[in-house]
Amino acid sequence: MTTPAHNFPITYSKEVADAKVQGLPIVALESTIITHGMPYPGNLQMARSVEAIIRAEGAVPATIAVIAGKLHVGLEDAELEALSQTTGAMKVSRADIAFAIAERRTGATTVAATMIAAARAGIRVFATGGIGGVHRGAELSFDISADLEELARTSVIVVCAGAKAILDIPKTLEVLETRGVPVVTYGSHEFPAFWSRSSGLKSPLMLNSPEAIAHFQKTREALVLGGGMLIANPVPEEDEIPRNEMEIYIKRALANAEDADIKGKEVTPFLLSDIYRLTDGRSLKTNIALVENNARLAAGIAVAMAS
Repeated sequence: MTTPAHNFPITYSKEVADAKVQGLPIVALESTIITHGMPYPGNLQMARSVEAIIRAEGAVPATIAVIAGKLHVGLEDAELEALSQTTGAMKVSRADIAFAIAERRTGATTVAATMIAAARAGIRVFATGGIGGVHRGAELSFDISADLEELARTSVIVVCAGAKAILDIPKTLEVLETRGVPVVTYGSHEFPAFWSRSSGLKSPLMLNSPEAIAHFQKTREALVLGGGMLIANPVPEEDEIPRNEMEIYIKRALANAEDADIKGKEVTPFLLSDIYRLTDGRSLKTNIALVENNARLAAGIAVAMAS
């Protein structure tokens, strides 16, 4: 079903279109984790599992992607399966989502692009794995993810397991503070580091329930405070890889990326793939567990926002 949103046509899945008509809670999902995060068929199994978790928690999943130049908010199962087997999909952010649409390309949405599409579709909550941020060595490379700028300007709640641990997390938190983005850790005073429950850094804010998060966001909206909110949700304890252990793998992967002269958008996929190899697949299992955990919390927040 194609309908205009803010004067731009969006193709909705039947499930999402029905949810919008009925005023049901909806959770946006990105698609780069499907096309760039893991191989088929594991990526399809993960995507279906995450969608099923959101439905079980009382919300409706809306996986977002650009397919042959059309912005899709919510995918039919056949479309999800086709996307999971797509090779050569663009990895689109704010700078090139319009290019992918204009040139009728297929593109998977990053955190930033997913936030843009979710906001256009009136979706207020988004679940992902981890956000991008300030890369290590950014004082020389100036490599800073567009995710941070999008969080500062687009009013969507983003539930993640913290910033990806391959980043410079202290600098990432500093940029978020400077840009006025509230950073809330769910149920912990320590900010998580993606595969690990703690980054060793104190969280700026902490809340203990989806209802409290929803109330905080509604208060921000009443004050007409624009921009998004970051909810950091620590990976379940039984699934984490301890921070000290992960740092060894990350440093090795960073060295390998430098040796291979990997730059720009290719850095994160390379590092995640190399860390998967270095951890004998443990990092991927943790990645799936944290995405599922984030989907569960995001659904709870969406339900609370809708009540």
